Amino acid sequence: MNDSGVDLLAADLSTDRLHAALRDPALASMNFLNEVAGRFPDAISLAAGRPSEDFFDVEDLPRYLRTFCDHLAAERGASPEAVRRTLFQYGRTKGIIHELLARNLARDEGVDVDPESIVVTVGCQEAMFLVLRALRTDEHDVVLSVSPGYVGLAGAARLVDMPVRPVRETDDGVDLDHLVEQIARARAAGQRPRAFYLVPDFANPSGSSLGLEARKRLLDIAAEHDLLILEDNPYGLFQAEDGRRPPTLKALDTSRRVVYLGSLAKTCFPGARIGYVVADQRVAGADGGPVLFADELSKIKSMLTVNTPPLAQAIAGGKLLEHDCSLVEANTREKRLYGRNLRLLLDGLRRRFPPGGDHRVSWNTPGGGFFVVVTVPFVADDAALEYGAAKYGVLWTPMSHFYDGRGGEHQLRLSVSVVSPDEIEAGLDRLATLTADLTGAGKPRGSHPS
Repeated sequence: MNDSGVDLLAADLSTDRLHAALRDPALASMNFLNEVAGRFPDAISLAAGRPSEDFFDVEDLPRYLRTFCDHLAAERGASPEAVRRTLFQYGRTKGIIHELLARNLARDEGVDVDPESIVVTVGCQEAMFLVLRALRTDEHDVVLSVSPGYVGLAGAARLVDMPVRPVRETDDGVDLDHLVEQIARARAAGQRPRAFYLVPDFANPSGSSLGLEARKRLLDIAAEHDLLILEDNPYGLFQAEDGRRPPTLKALDTSRRVVYLGSLAKTCFPGARIGYVVADQRVAGADGGPVLFADELSKIKSMLTVNTPPLAQAIAGGKLLEHDCSLVEANTREKRLYGRNLRLLLDGLRRRFPPGGDHRVSWNTPGGGFFVVVTVPFVADDAALEYGAAKYGVLWTPMSHFYDGRGGEHQLRLSVSVVSPDEIEAGLDRLATLTADLTGAGKPRGSHPS
């Protein structure tokens, strides 16, 4: 200690001597939103994008584990010692449920892939990081991403020092003309566009989806401009109405342009932290022999997380096996719940802010998924979020968190996944009252008495 009480031996640090990404708002965004929710636990949350907990049952977990162990013995001929080793030891870096995931993709998505092209990851977030880390060779490499977009992609890109070029989103998904413009601008600036990231079905945060013809054109653009497509698909199963789901980009892909990012967080349960990447592209090896891109990603994973916990994989694998590897079948109750909640939210908005009114509130109408974007006449920033949580007990997500730079200042995201019908009604009442407060308007029509 010196005379002022400072410990001269302490190894204190400053942010300018840490990675620059740690000063980026994208990395602080998720922590801030979680912190606000923690400070106002009694507020109705129309913010959380978690899956519903209505069907979670602790008693399911040992049954899933037993189902997977029986599968190892019956279908793979594993001895009791081999089963025990599979569960308790580190295990294969690329994962132990890759064959089940390949069966799931074939059954639910019509995608036939070699199981060896699948790397099972610790959530989809690790899958994004692995792909971007592999693609980033020097300071000239960039990734393109839909804007507004998922902050996890932006955060992963920052951590591997890979700039993100935003591509405008439209009500129909992606502005593909703007994508082509951004590719040209990047190359004119001496950059190499390596990949384009998007969520083509019920995107987070906007809920928008890409139509079939646009999907085909996107694949043509990728081929013409030598670009990979990073397709993230956590919400595709959750159409609000029955009907034929559009094919994934990977299902339409005939030239291995699509790296498919999968997650069991919404379709199984997030506590398992199981994601995966389908990387069936061929990579010319140093000895001239081609290897799978998945094998290259597994090298990075081996130095990052070593492997994805086998116990978590086994439990998720048991759930897959109980439904013959169909997550569509496994999520029939969840699909109905999310569809019902989405309809209740959209109907509730129409009642409180009827067409033709002077309220200056509007919203999009997604065909499924978790999210709706509302445009409001006030600045929907972090200060407004905290004010609404403290005074009116309602939480939502400022859309500005999903832009790289300016954007979404008068928009907020509502989520329907973890609220009951009563909470939707009460939450919309509170949101309507907050809107009236922040715009000086009178009591909105269609609101419910407290």
